[in-house]
Amino acid sequence: MSNLSVSDLRPFIPAKNFALSKQFYASLGWRVKDLDPKLALVDLGDQHFYIQDYYIKEVAENCMLHLSVEDAQAWYQHVEAVLRDEAFQDARVQAPHIQPYGALVTFVHDPAGVLLHLCQWEH
Repeated sequence: MSNLSVSDLRPFIPAKNFALSKQFYASLGWRVKDLDPKLALVDLGDQHFYIQDYYIKEVAENCMLHLSVEDAQAWYQHVEAVLRDEAFQDARVQAPHIQPYGALVTFVHDPAGVLLHLCQWEH
């Protein structure tokens, strides 16, 4: 029988301004590593995704990443502090709200419009 196990899942997200998107995620405290001139790997602990130097507005604004976090309020405060310096004018953060599916969620829009769901499951 074939081994069909999967060890990692790494989505690709678009960047309207590749350098700015990399700077945004680095400012959040995530490790950003250039892999080639149009692709970077973003690491947050054991979680990973790629930022690509590619942009279609409709794709970016429909791209979402769901991240389970321990403290949605702490993430809100952290992102809000990062956005205070106004280097990321198109990025925004929304205060945490309980969603119909039960998670307390902080929504973060990155500079390209990609939506991050920072979900705290037990609150």
